[in-house]
Amino acid sequence: MIKIAVASEKEMVTEHFGHCENFNIYEADKNEIINSESIPNPGHRPGFLPNFLNDLGVNVIISGGMGGGAIDIFNEKGIEVIVGVSGNARKTVEAYLKGQLKSTGSVCHQHMHHDQCEE
Repeated sequence: MIKIAVASEKEMVTEHFGHCENFNIYEADKNEIINSESIPNPGHRPGFLPNFLNDLGVNVIISGGMGGGAIDIFNEKGIEVIVGVSGNARKTVEAYLKGQLKSTGSVCHQHMHHDQCEE
């Protein structure tokens, strides 16, 4: 069993993890989605959302963009981070389950120095 959260605006993957409208949470077994629910974003505070999603038992987080601080916390908790994603939330999860979704590693550096975006 795996639990995948998608930072979303309704059914679409959002660009801004911390300011998303809702999280679409998908439970999958043997690469098939068996359950899904949408929960409202409980609010953006530094370090809060990664812990909130960890407490829900999330194994993977999918988002358009995400700050480095959040990525670090997810990594510490052993949660896989996939960023640089767009489109329909459910379809991205289905692609992930088939091994077709790869993180582009696009981290939001809007609060930091822009020259850190280069690989």
